[in-house]
Amino acid sequence: MIPLPFADAPPALTILYRGPLASCDYDCGYCPFAKRRDSAAQLRADRAALERFAAWVGDAPERVSLLFTPWGEGLVRSWYRRTLAELSHLPNVDRVAIQTNLSARPAWTEAADLSRLALWGTYHPDQVPYDRFLGRCRELHARGVRFSVGVVGLPEHLDAARRLRGDLPEGVYLWVNAAEGRTYTDAEAADWTGIDPLFGYSRHAHPSRGAACRTGETVVSVDGDGEVRRCHFVPERIGNLYDGSFRAALGPRPCPKELCDCHIGYVHLEALPLYDVFAGGVLERVPNLPPFR
Repeated sequence: MIPLPFADAPPALTILYRGPLASCDYDCGYCPFAKRRDSAAQLRADRAALERFAAWVGDAPERVSLLFTPWGEGLVRSWYRRTLAELSHLPNVDRVAIQTNLSARPAWTEAADLSRLALWGTYHPDQVPYDRFLGRCRELHARGVRFSVGVVGLPEHLDAARRLRGDLPEGVYLWVNAAEGRTYTDAEAADWTGIDPLFGYSRHAHPSRGAACRTGETVVSVDGDGEVRRCHFVPERIGNLYDGSFRAALGPRPCPKELCDCHIGYVHLEALPLYDVFAGGVLERVPNLPPFR
């Protein structure tokens, strides 16, 4: 397990950024952005939005941790690779992470501060040759990049997930996301828990209406225009990043949703122990547990 690089104190503000990018090089059947191509104008707009956001981070008075959650694949775009590397060197950035399919070559990480950079990788067994994906993981591990990888818990992915779990370098966590709308029998859940001991948190949606949640207080979601919401799943706007109006709106607020069924949402629910489970690795989904094998 790569050692945790910073102190136990939580960051002042965690930001989940999702700009206008909506194109991906993969063709997953369950994803509306599969094999979608952004126009040149759309790509320019995404690049400009990302550069504006990065400039704000550089001038922000807060200490921040950043998770990029693009609808598409960001790391195949040079401006995401460059921006993540640059952000990792800023003194007020505790962590910068991105969700990615790992299709981009890892050499770009040489420009980053690896004590602050992290990747949340997803394995799509029907989209990439197994040896290529495993090779990416092994290269990242050899380079000292902090990362997790995971799969969607579909029956047709079970054998590939077991194989990957066995072949990953020791200490690399393989998470399993429950497939959207799927109900798991106890036997099926046991199969997935054998791969990911934390699968139980994903198996069922979490009742959340009225529950205390860190989103809107120490965690916010930001889009390409700087519009700030408490999280990706609650559309209500609470201010704007660039005019500073969001700061006055930060504070504890109960969740308005009946259920929370996505890790990037429910990980912030105060009733769940996941800030302890993932201590030091909340954004990149790396648990603070004994090494995995």
